[in-house]
Amino acid sequence: MTNADAKATVATARKLREQAQALTAAPKRLRELARDQLAGLTEDEVAARLADLPVSALRDVLGKRVRLGQAEVAGYTTVGSVDTATATQLQAAPGVGAATARQLLDAAALVRDRVAEDVRVRLDVDERPPAQAALLATLTAIGHADRAVSAIKEPLRRLDREVAPLLEDAGRAARRLSMLFSWGGKKQSARSALSQLDEVLARPETLVLRENLAEGLLAADPSSYGRDELWRAYLADAASFNALLSTLGGAGESDDQEAARGFVPEELNREISATSLDTRLLTATLRGYQVFGAQYVLHRGRAILGDEMGLGKTVEALAVLAHLAAKGQQWFLVVCPASVQVNWLNEIERHTGLAAHSLHGPGRDVAADRWNRTGGVAVTTFGTLPKLDLAQAVMVVVDEAHQVKNPAAQRSRGVRKVVETAPRALFLTGTPMENRVGEFRNLVGYLQPDVAERIDAGDALAGAKAFRRTVAPVYLRRNQEDVLGELPDLIEVEDWVRFTREDEAAYLAAVRSGNLMAVRQGAFQSASSAKLERLAEIVSEAREDGLKVLIFSNFLAVLAAVERKVGDAVTGRISGSVPPARRQEIVDAFTAKEGHAVLLGQIEASGVGLNVQAASVVVIAEPQWKPGTEEQAIARAHRMGQVRKVQVHRLLAKDSVDDRIREIQEGKRLLFDEFARKSEVKEQDRRSVDTGEHRPAVPDVPEAALERRVLAAERHRLGLD
Repeated sequence: MTNADAKATVATARKLREQAQALTAAPKRLRELARDQLAGLTEDEVAARLADLPVSALRDVLGKRVRLGQAEVAGYTTVGSVDTATATQLQAAPGVGAATARQLLDAAALVRDRVAEDVRVRLDVDERPPAQAALLATLTAIGHADRAVSAIKEPLRRLDREVAPLLEDAGRAARRLSMLFSWGGKKQSARSALSQLDEVLARPETLVLRENLAEGLLAADPSSYGRDELWRAYLADAASFNALLSTLGGAGESDDQEAARGFVPEELNREISATSLDTRLLTATLRGYQVFGAQYVLHRGRAILGDEMGLGKTVEALAVLAHLAAKGQQWFLVVCPASVQVNWLNEIERHTGLAAHSLHGPGRDVAADRWNRTGGVAVTTFGTLPKLDLAQAVMVVVDEAHQVKNPAAQRSRGVRKVVETAPRALFLTGTPMENRVGEFRNLVGYLQPDVAERIDAGDALAGAKAFRRTVAPVYLRRNQEDVLGELPDLIEVEDWVRFTREDEAAYLAAVRSGNLMAVRQGAFQSASSAKLERLAEIVSEAREDGLKVLIFSNFLAVLAAVERKVGDAVTGRISGSVPPARRQEIVDAFTAKEGHAVLLGQIEASGVGLNVQAASVVVIAEPQWKPGTEEQAIARAHRMGQVRKVQVHRLLAKDSVDDRIREIQEGKRLLFDEFARKSEVKEQDRRSVDTGEHRPAVPDVPEAALERRVLAAERHRLGLD
């Protein structure tokens, strides 16, 4: 080997080590950069808020003893103008002395600190400021750097263990004078090291590693990404960006740690927080409350995770499965509605390194046999489960678990069978109780019968306090407002309309027919439908703003009428007859369309399991019997990953069946809020006190009986009886 070749070999090896060190250090360096960028954005936001605060706001801090009038006259009209001034500048104002100037500055600093505590950076997809694009570039680079380091960390470590000892001797061989004055063994050792180094660098696996290293370094460079590319990526997966941002102390993670822990008692919290969580097989970034949720499930073994819709219960469940798999467990079973089965398979592939098996539809028996032999995550449906011959699962996850609240139902019996034999079980539901506390007790009974026995659903005096204390060991719930600081506002509007003359005639005919389904659709029957006119106005406004719209109804005929009214903006319709895989394709097409679009959905079919964060306007054509049905539908859009405020319009007809159903809804919502919305009493938090306890007067009758009563009430109101 010539001296030039020797120098090239040594230089290549040294450069390889330097690149490896640079890539390994990139995640930490990039996170520090992101924190600095966040700090700058936070300071800008604080300054903007202070600039909007009138100087009179300082009176809340200073009291009446300090006169602000002279400062205002001198031009210090906002808290921001005071905060950026110096004592000397303030004292130049007539009537402002040294003491007053100092009091003003101290008060402004206190207000600034309070505002800073409340600031959460929200990335603005409409304005797209350059500073936010720079932060997005850094976040993108962090994600790529994390994955690159994870993929080649061990190969790099092995290579470095070979290369490092050879470099010193090989370096001598590349220096002519060093070789000239080396004797015997040293010269031979240098030549041998150079030869070995050249051999290591020429290996195929080393060449591949060098390529991967170069690609990783490029991906870890924030300047590699174009501005438009970054915003497109954010819109496509805002949840992942915000999850990463929350780990940096920025947007998204609430400061209320008690809320993030579901208000569990302190002793239980300490035990849960000490539970280890192995995320080696998990590729998703967990937010703080999601880590605690996974720890809670691991600690309790058999539990209900009741996080509000849109908080990522699926990822929390996958974190638990990934942890158990990393510890050597192999067989996991997910049972869910058919409408979300495909989504589970996609999420397993996207967020974990676990094998997913589809135990539904053609080939389910072959897939079940493969799972029985090899393990992984089997995903089946409530209807398919009883038909399968399955090995015992280490853990069973039941999604939309409120659907098995009736122990006598066939699907409930199938779920009970696999849950009772599994060492671990997890129920996922954002609506664990829709009608009665007894339903919640039924769910708890599958998991921890001893806890269920202590729940007295009929004790009106015990109320929410006793209930929530009792279920704390088995039930964890967090709400969006508690943990998602970056989630845009949810604006809910009741759009009441009055029937046109044609509406009244169509509605009266429907009531006269005695068919409640026809009555509920009566507002959409006439050519001059007031509801359709209002809906068209909402869609038109959304079109002007370039926003996407989700429209839900329980009835196919209503959706057909809406489609005729709205026109070409409709990109698809999801109903119960649409296969789950096709539903996702329809959502993907709706999401991919640039600008305004409308998606129609039958509420029971499309109101669960689908992620439609591209929509920021939601219309519910008629009220549903259960509040949870509407909330599930709204949560398709207002969930983790939403980047715009969500406007919800409920179309309601005055003096119609809508009035009666809304009354029933309100009773049910009160029941859920009182007993199940929080997983442990806030009364144990000294900062919050329950102002009263009343069992709501909700008719404890079957839904069919409620429907008969509602129809009878309408007939009586209209003088038909």
